[in-house]
Amino acid sequence: MAPLIALFASFVIFRLIGFAGVAYFNEWHTSLQAGVALMFLLTASAHWGKRREDLIRMVPSSFPNPDLLVTITGWLEIIGAIGILIPQTSVYASLGLAIMLVAMFPANIKAAREGLTIAGQPTPKIVIRTILQIIFLVAVLLAG
Repeated sequence: MAPLIALFASFVIFRLIGFAGVAYFNEWHTSLQAGVALMFLLTASAHWGKRREDLIRMVPSSFPNPDLLVTITGWLEIIGAIGILIPQTSVYASLGLAIMLVAMFPANIKAAREGLTIAGQPTPKIVIRTILQIIFLVAVLLAG
């Protein structure tokens, strides 16, 4: 739930900054781009911290080198977060992040089915996780 909170809270904060007179955030689109970027920077941080082992356990066994995949997806999240903020690359970053969200969904299914935890907290049930994934996909695509 932390990524959802980060997405919505940062979007609202950036919109308020825009209303307060910061021209860059006058538009909802730039506020959403910044919110998506912050959300992905937050999720990327888990790829190297104390949550790393939890993420590695989420990778389905049919995928080789789960530790490498966690590292690669962490870097892709960072690259996508930066790319979505740059007007010339935001569409490409948006599409790349959307594809990555879809590609990573099997890990979320595994986590829900096996009752895995992240930092000691249970992962969301599959229905909730699917709804969250749709929200993230829509936000990413709108941000592009």
